Amino acid sequence: MQKWLVGLAMLGAPLMANEALAQTKGLTLERVFASPDLNGPQPRAAKLSPDGKFLTLLRNRADEKERFDLWAMDTRTGEWRMLVDSKKFGTGTELSEAEKMQRERARIAGSKGIIAYDWAPDSKSVLVPLEGELYRAGLDGGVAKLPAKAGPKLNAEISPAGGFVSYVQDQNLVVMGLGAGNPRAITDDGEGTVHWGEAEFVAQEEMARFKGYWWAPNDRYVAVERFDEAPVGVVTRAAIGAEGTQLFQQRYPKAGTPNANVELYVMDPNGDHKVGVDLGTDKDIYLARVDWSKDGKTLYVQRENREQTVLDLLQVDPATGKSVVLFSEKARAKSWVNLSTALTPLDDGSLLWWSERDGHGHLYRFAKGKFAQITKGDWEVAPDVVGVDEAKSRVFFVGNKDGVLERHLYSADYKKGGAITRLTEAGWWNEATMDPSGTRAIVKRSNPNQPAQTYLADASGKRIAWVNENAVTAADHPYNPYLAAHRERSFGTIKAADGSELHWEMITPKLEPGKKYPVFFQHYGGPHAQQVSKAWGGSLEQYLVSRGYIWFQLDNRGSANRGVEFESQIWHAMGSVEVEDQVAGAKYLKTLPYVDANKVVTYGWSYGGYMTLKLLEKAPGVFAAGVAGAPVTKWELYDTHYTERYMGDPTKVPEAYAASDNIGEAAKIADPMLLLHGMADDNVVFENSTALAATLQKAEVPFEMMFYPGHTHRVGGPGISVHLWNTILDFLDRKTGVK
Repeated sequence: MQKWLVGLAMLGAPLMANEALAQTKGLTLERVFASPDLNGPQPRAAKLSPDGKFLTLLRNRADEKERFDLWAMDTRTGEWRMLVDSKKFGTGTELSEAEKMQRERARIAGSKGIIAYDWAPDSKSVLVPLEGELYRAGLDGGVAKLPAKAGPKLNAEISPAGGFVSYVQDQNLVVMGLGAGNPRAITDDGEGTVHWGEAEFVAQEEMARFKGYWWAPNDRYVAVERFDEAPVGVVTRAAIGAEGTQLFQQRYPKAGTPNANVELYVMDPNGDHKVGVDLGTDKDIYLARVDWSKDGKTLYVQRENREQTVLDLLQVDPATGKSVVLFSEKARAKSWVNLSTALTPLDDGSLLWWSERDGHGHLYRFAKGKFAQITKGDWEVAPDVVGVDEAKSRVFFVGNKDGVLERHLYSADYKKGGAITRLTEAGWWNEATMDPSGTRAIVKRSNPNQPAQTYLADASGKRIAWVNENAVTAADHPYNPYLAAHRERSFGTIKAADGSELHWEMITPKLEPGKKYPVFFQHYGGPHAQQVSKAWGGSLEQYLVSRGYIWFQLDNRGSANRGVEFESQIWHAMGSVEVEDQVAGAKYLKTLPYVDANKVVTYGWSYGGYMTLKLLEKAPGVFAAGVAGAPVTKWELYDTHYTERYMGDPTKVPEAYAASDNIGEAAKIADPMLLLHGMADDNVVFENSTALAATLQKAEVPFEMMFYPGHTHRVGGPGISVHLWNTILDFLDRKTGVK
């Protein structure tokens, strides 16, 4: 379960001509969700070509913010050109169910056009999958369709040395020559419950691993995952639409039930000389990560035990499949091991690694059997390596060394250690990617008063060129007509029961002396997520404030980027300290002279929806009303990897599940409650809400509900987003008398 804040994360596009003249009456809900996006243009997937001469990205359209095209900028001149027009080359073919669900799990459901692309290593062309076809786009504007079999394809890419194009089709891995074509399935038994080259459900949904094959750097080998879902229980998922219902027999591994059987093989590019990788005698494990050494002679496999308390790094001989444990990460008592994507093999044979072994997420170098710590302190490095300049022994990473509410790009010497250099400007929330040699960075940043901007920087952090300046103060920016009414965000802290510092953020209307205001108290509350930060929040929260609400949210114990001890307090106890902390936030609000203590309402989606129910059950009367979107109501219904990480095995600790579930105490809900859910949700399956509804009805507990036919865990899109939020606000207004 990754965080979902429905309606608060919207894609962008430039302002259309003369639109500002129509926006003099103030922000409306319809305008919040319309095209062009009020956030301004929000490109995705920015990459530098291997030779560094071009920067490419996916840019959404002004008149259709969900549709993306491929654009390129010449880094020498700053000139932009469209490489692939998704409407010109798109076939209009409907996506397969596998493609839809993969986009859902990557949190890009609803996107149209081009969603991914891959540079050829010679920097002369780009591979572009689009609606079931594969195209090779040149820098001169030429686009050629590759001779692949028609039909859905997953995870298409060019091999590292440029010899091959590969993709998954009909549950088998297909390889063809980049120049010669001749596609050939190099696996042959993918059908039914057997899949090759794909990532199983929990890998996509919970482990941020979206593919199941990995090329060696020299194209000598390809490592391929094979998984069989036969042991996994079947959930009959009804994708209930407006004019019909489709039934999907989805293999969904509920907590405490079997996972898919996962194997890993190494083979030649033509499928010959296939050898199985020794993943150990325990078959009930997770294949977490797969990487190759720089010379392609060693395969590194991260193997995680079912309990997620031990993570082993296996060193594998690709010629034989034999493996040895290079080292292991072990969880502290009453905790778990968090995964990262930071493993970076270096030319000298050493490895960069991320670990929480000292209680905080930091970078280490593993060389000659020993670890040397690169970063340390009471702060967190994000679980990734942004870039490496091996010539200067510099590693680049993002972290919160300068405060929990900000995120910055830093660099350090991974051999000598010592000083850490911040490369981004104070007061911003930053993300970054770099070229393979660690000489230039693509930095994406925002702050509470400026939507996301993207720029190209050198290795010292100096901005070379804007990629997307997106200045909100520019007269033609979509949000510019509303700047006069834009309200500043304030930040503060309160203390948790154990003395922990909890960060909150708030936006208020212009306060009038003696007047008290209702509060829209938003929350998420789950692990692996941070909500309170100095990042742009979007126009929806500003719209809520324009309606007279104070907008507020708080990060409770159990949330991310605060260290192992802070996050681990939910171990076998979901719905405990998070509830205490959110209630403490509500009680703090009620001490403020400008807050109407009788009109504090609460809203959350996904884990936040679960939290809404817990808050209403555990703290009756604290909130005037609650909105629960797509909530987990019984953790036994949620998937293995996420749930067992925090809650353990329900067959071994049923008492922990009983305490954490919402069904058992649902009859205690006495405050007004609105239940929302997409009726085709494959993440938090719809059964969670139907089970709750049935329980409340049997107990004669009044509540309201709105279910959305055809919608998954993301309920939104043209028309639907406005309907969703009108439903929410109509409910809250009626129950609190705000309007």
